[in-house]
Amino acid sequence: MNTRRKPSSVDTRLHQVFDAPIDDLYEMAVRSDASPALTRALELRSFLALTEEQVARVRDRVHHATAADRDMGELSPDSLRFDAQWLKAALDARDGYRAAIDTLLRTMPPTGHRTQPIRTAQPQVTAALPTAVAALAPQRAGAARAR
Repeated sequence: MNTRRKPSSVDTRLHQVFDAPIDDLYEMAVRSDASPALTRALELRSFLALTEEQVARVRDRVHHATAADRDMGELSPDSLRFDAQWLKAALDARDGYRAAIDTLLRTMPPTGHRTQPIRTAQPQVTAALPTAVAALAPQRAGAARAR
């Protein structure tokens, strides 16, 4: 199942944030220099697109079952109850994915910002023994004795 072609409710926002159409973003995400934020955003977008498709399917099934031209004798409370549970689960998942995408986009580094290791100056200790102490130390101090 290809989620690249399925629309989602965050496509416009992703286009604005990453400054490229969704198809181009998927192409960018497979490159070795892709940002982790882009990769995660598109992964969440794919899950969201599938979830929104589920919401639409259940909504359409309920609309069809309750259409004005349908025989009321065909209505099934059990089917409608099941569809209501399914719809609640799909909407909860949709809300969760949207919240995760919002959080990711709000907390990601600015576009074009690359994280690089921080270089800190490491102090180097360079001390020499005073000449008098160096003369007292045996030349092979700490060396193992030969047998």
